[in-house]
Amino acid sequence: MVLMLATSHCPPPDPRCRKVRRPGMSTPDTSRTKGTDMNFLHNIWDFLWVLFWAFAFVAYLFAIFAIIGDLFRDDKLNGWWKALWIIFLIFLPFLTALAYLIFRGNGMAERGAKAAAADRRATESYLREVTGGSSPTDEIAKAKSLLDAGAITEDEFAILKAKALG
Repeated sequence: MVLMLATSHCPPPDPRCRKVRRPGMSTPDTSRTKGTDMNFLHNIWDFLWVLFWAFAFVAYLFAIFAIIGDLFRDDKLNGWWKALWIIFLIFLPFLTALAYLIFRGNGMAERGAKAAAADRRATESYLREVTGGSSPTDEIAKAKSLLDAGAITEDEFAILKAKALG
């Protein structure tokens, strides 16, 4: 039995045979052979394609979370219907999201506008509470009472009045 160590090519079925690299031999470039290319960003078009699908996936996630938020915001919809929508969102997410936006899109916009108005009113109420709740008329009246009491001069009253009026 002779081992064929010095040959550069042997038939594959012979387990005793193996390729031996001789000094000075170049190794073949196998990075671009079919099936072994692990670099999916090979050119700019592959990159743009991956970027497009990443954007589409993130937009889809935004839509799903908006639908789930709207489901729980809707007080007219029965709890069983909410559960049914959630179950369909889990098992048929794309089709259910599309159906929800078609059938309940107008109500979704109305509930969103109502929630935004409620948030705005709450913010304005908080700001009035924090700033003392006084209007420009109240500020001018306070400054006038200070002027009448002699605590401030006419010039200071004019400055306070201009500041209150904005």
